[in-house]
Amino acid sequence: MHASAPADDRYAAFRHSAFSFYFVARFLSTFGMQIISVSVGWQIYDLTRDPFDLGLVGLIQFLPALVLILFTGAAADRFGRRNIMLVCEIIIGVSALALVYFAWHGLTSVLPIFSVLLVIGIARAFFSPASQSLAPNLVPARDLPNAIAWNSTSWQTATIVGPVAGGLLYGLGATVPYVTAVGFFVAAIIALSLVPPPLTRSREQAQSWKTLVAGFSYVRHQKVVLGAISLDMFAVLLGGAVALMPVFARDVLELGPWGLGFLRASPGIGAIGMAMYLASRPLRRDAGRKMFIAVGAFGAATVIFGLSTSLPLTMGALIIMGAADMISVYVRQSLVQLWTPDELRGRVSAVNMVFIGASNELGEFRAGVMASLLGPVAAVVIGGAGTLAVAVGWSLGFPQLRQIQTLDKAAEDTRTALRPKAVKPD
Repeated sequence: MHASAPADDRYAAFRHSAFSFYFVARFLSTFGMQIISVSVGWQIYDLTRDPFDLGLVGLIQFLPALVLILFTGAAADRFGRRNIMLVCEIIIGVSALALVYFAWHGLTSVLPIFSVLLVIGIARAFFSPASQSLAPNLVPARDLPNAIAWNSTSWQTATIVGPVAGGLLYGLGATVPYVTAVGFFVAAIIALSLVPPPLTRSREQAQSWKTLVAGFSYVRHQKVVLGAISLDMFAVLLGGAVALMPVFARDVLELGPWGLGFLRASPGIGAIGMAMYLASRPLRRDAGRKMFIAVGAFGAATVIFGLSTSLPLTMGALIIMGAADMISVYVRQSLVQLWTPDELRGRVSAVNMVFIGASNELGEFRAGVMASLLGPVAAVVIGGAGTLAVAVGWSLGFPQLRQIQTLDKAAEDTRTALRPKAVKPD
């Protein structure tokens, strides 16, 4: 591994070849999954014309991460993280081949597709904690925030471009997107195989209930990590408005499908722009306070989005939401990975991934239920106001998180130790 790059080097993480291959593998894998997600949605809806089946697509892929949380994180801490990613990527690639077969021969039932999605969900349940906890083994701690910013950029890019590519490819034939996704997964497997096995601490420890729940225990007792994870979860749970974008595009702004495309792309534009900025100008002071300001900005922009009847204003609010959310993601991911001992990173990452998944899934459910009862505008405005309240409440409830200056635990511990102690009067 090369020495750490200069502090303000925008490409610091890529000075380490292991991270470069890892980055490429993650981007290709995410892009392939986005192609599959949109293609499966089209295929299932063509078969059943039942929107409920579309809801099952996300649920089937999320449930394995929830059910297997105690085992996925423990596996990432006990076995080679790169090897876990390789095995999971191979399973996902084979599953994509099964989808090619189904599309080629035609289907009259969605059950085979749901079965393949369940296998993919199980593989990704193991893939995600291993992937999240591998990055700190590939770059020095000094370069990890830069690596996180680039990882976030690649994820946002894949989630914006991937669905568009999937829709265009599906228009050429049902098998085309799945074949393309297989190609992405094969390339990801090759890139992962080029990542040298990182040097990690020995994880040979007897497995027990205590070791399985160690991730929960660590998060519960480490107030900074607990505050960051729970703040993001409740902010997204209340402020999530993505599920209602079709309603706003059609009924509030009175736009066509092109308008929905602009709305869906806007948060990603803000997120990518902020991620690029953070890659070159990482947060070095007042990290905790800036995280709370970002969550507050996310809530305020959500309220503006809910009240707006102008497309430019709505897009501007969504861009701010994406940028603010990226700051929160950047700080949270840095804290989870830099403040967690390497031997616990897999289990803590598994907890973090379930929190993220739960906030997204439940956030969409919350928005849908409130919209059906109160209307879409009220649902979004109340949710945004709730996010603002969460930012204020968490800033008071987790002063340790609000007061942190740097994202590196060792540096923060040193700063705290050197802080002048208050002298009691005689």
